[in-house]
Amino acid sequence: MSFPVDLTAVLTGASTSQLHSWRRTGLLVPEAQENPVKYSFRDVVALRTFVYLRSRLPLQRIRKGMDQLRRWDLTDHPASYVLRTEGDTVYLLQEERAIDLVRHPGQEVLWSLADVFAPFENMQGREVADLRRPRPHLEVREQRLGGWPTVQGTRVPYDAVAKLVSGGVPPADVARFYPTVGEGGATDAASLHQEVARIGGNAA
Repeated sequence: MSFPVDLTAVLTGASTSQLHSWRRTGLLVPEAQENPVKYSFRDVVALRTFVYLRSRLPLQRIRKGMDQLRRWDLTDHPASYVLRTEGDTVYLLQEERAIDLVRHPGQEVLWSLADVFAPFENMQGREVADLRRPRPHLEVREQRLGGWPTVQGTRVPYDAVAKLVSGGVPPADVARFYPTVGEGGATDAASLHQEVARIGGNAA
């Protein structure tokens, strides 16, 4: 499943201009070389990590951390690594240890795990929703539709439901089309769709 720029921006907390800049400078080039630009689920996870780090650190330190990974020949996709920050550096987490990538490269420290999937505030002050649950009745699971947001407990894509609602079907009546989708799921699907449209997509 590929994620368009607008949905990627909503799920990661990055602005569309940040996404463009990070593509141009090579911080994260999408796995799929498509036109228009689309991101993989791994790209979304990596970008969300960068936004989380950027809310606490200058971009230069994040780039330095990624450069250090390459110097150590750790060249997997950025989503393969668990990166966190505390203070003014970036740490690579491996099991119960954290390795400094910026201030003292290679130095290990004790670490208490923070979850980058959890809600946080980006550097512009926008609240970035929980990646696993972008709305109370929606969820994101990598093994379900490749991480595309679905209505909780179903395989129904949020945008399929949102298109019904924006086409005039009341949320309470969506169950006539998708029996497993309740009013709350339909309302939340429409809400996420509206946010994506505000970021730069086209409302259906």
